[in-house]
Amino acid sequence: MGLTLSASCGESKFRHAADVIYSADALVIAAGAGIGVDSGLPDFRGNGGFWRAYPALAKANLNFAEVASPHTFEHNPSLAWGFYGHRLALYRKTAPHAGFDILKRWSEHMALGARIFTSNVDGQFQKAGFSEDQIRECHGSIHHLQCINECRSGVWRADNFEPELDVESCRLLNPPPRCPQCGALARPNVLMFNDWNWITQRTESQARRESKWLETITESQARVVVVEIGAGTSIPSVRHFSHRISHEFDGCIIRINPREPQVPSSRDIGIGTGSQEALHGIDTLLHLG
Repeated sequence: MGLTLSASCGESKFRHAADVIYSADALVIAAGAGIGVDSGLPDFRGNGGFWRAYPALAKANLNFAEVASPHTFEHNPSLAWGFYGHRLALYRKTAPHAGFDILKRWSEHMALGARIFTSNVDGQFQKAGFSEDQIRECHGSIHHLQCINECRSGVWRADNFEPELDVESCRLLNPPPRCPQCGALARPNVLMFNDWNWITQRTESQARRESKWLETITESQARVVVVEIGAGTSIPSVRHFSHRISHEFDGCIIRINPREPQVPSSRDIGIGTGSQEALHGIDTLLHLG
């Protein structure tokens, strides 16, 4: 089934965005949670969105910040791993929507390549075929684990952990993963609320690779375009990054957001639709060689 372009958005914005992307030498993709909605991933926007996805937590009157915290892993590990185990299983089985393929194709046509900055922990960009070297996950990855204590085990992949869940109560049924170094409880290597023990080594390594790439962009005086997708203002990590890159490289921001498409300057483009619709709309007008 084809996508229908929103009349309110107008073909002119898609055409303008296509022209900017066509003229660019380097692509920066900045992605928040909204990019995953078209893949069927839940929207945690506000308690309403969170509780629709996890009715057991609504019944217990627990909000996202209360569940997604080291405190819950320490005092109620079966609930904490019930929540994160469900998310881990969901992300493993979810296929990225067609918009990811469009972004990958655009990145392959850039003279100086592309990089991704995302606050998402779901690993969807890797699943869509982007290289690990291209991606910076500023809040970590649910596909990696760390010790709940500050031991020397570092960060390791979660591939060997298969969560068994009671979805009705949001509880983990099988034993949770353990630290290979000290045997303590393991937790996802993601930045939680009130989290002072998140191990940042993997994300810092990604940031160093990103910085080296940005240095080559500076040296070549390349034309940079930022395609920002599904990044809101409540946790503005991705928006701050988009604005920094736009300022440093005098680049245009193409902001795709159905709720908050407002842009910081007249040179930028705000598109008030979902990610897949906007990317498809731009791509139909972008004739890459």
